[in-house]
Amino acid sequence: MNFNRLTSTRRVIGVDIGGTQIKLGVVQGSRILIRQVLPTRPVAASPDRLQKHLAAAVLKLARDARLHRPAVGVGIPGLVRSPEGIVTGCANLKGWNRIPLKKNLERLLRSRVEVDNDVHAMTLAEWIYGAGQGADSLIGLTLGTGVGGGIVLGGQLYRGRRGSVAEIGHLPIVWDGPACPCGGRGCLERFVGNQEILRAVRSDLRRGVRTKLRALTEGRPSRLTPEMIDAACRLGDPYARQVWAGAGERVGWALAGVVNLLDPERIVVGGGIAKAGRWILEPMRRTVRQRAIRSLRDVKILPAKLGESAGLIGAGLLARGVGA
Repeated sequence: MNFNRLTSTRRVIGVDIGGTQIKLGVVQGSRILIRQVLPTRPVAASPDRLQKHLAAAVLKLARDARLHRPAVGVGIPGLVRSPEGIVTGCANLKGWNRIPLKKNLERLLRSRVEVDNDVHAMTLAEWIYGAGQGADSLIGLTLGTGVGGGIVLGGQLYRGRRGSVAEIGHLPIVWDGPACPCGGRGCLERFVGNQEILRAVRSDLRRGVRTKLRALTEGRPSRLTPEMIDAACRLGDPYARQVWAGAGERVGWALAGVVNLLDPERIVVGGGIAKAGRWILEPMRRTVRQRAIRSLRDVKILPAKLGESAGLIGAGLLARGVGA
């Protein structure tokens, strides 16, 4: 780790590409000085269109911030071969197969660009500035539409042989479970991704399960959101609490295996579903304590600290060469 890069006060541009929105920001250390949000959908039809749109947005942001050819860091929800910055697959964006994103953006921007998986960027941010600060080994985990991961080992961001490391959502937890788009079966993501959870709960609501969620959705299961499940938990609804407990237990099963394999000091959990807080974290912690090797059960499982800013802050760190 080059700690001179950590104390740098230079401003860089961070980009966090998501399936529904693209976040851009001028980043200085752990601060986001300027923040912009663009919709992904209008330009998601092709990688070429998205890259040109992104380059134009970055150039405008640089002009507005009076930055001349700033370094740029990009986090994208896909498999990224580092350090070449080649995106080899992206679940939420079509056509991203062997796209040399780093090379293409450097040509369009005439600036240095670093590209990595978005959860790797989040993990880097939480390790340097957030809940993982000071840890020598760390697992970053995001729970949302998908389940992603990042790994810090021995004070270094670990990327694996091809950059496709820490795909925790695709750890198989059920031998004969449902097929997954990744090519496997019974993957964790097929049980705890937010769409899978909402689909199961809507089915229960249609069957007449007794829960405060019926009132919160005004009797229309299609209106259900994760935030409504959180609200029902706060109202003391046993069914809603069991929904998050079940998800937490399944994540805990997978994390017990990760703990047994890597013996991390901390696990930092972020993402939309993680906003459920103790309703999902406590079952997760309990399951790891029950299922991990006894001597490893002291691992700390903590909520992410940087919230929705983690992706941009992590992209800023990538731009500064931290984690390389």
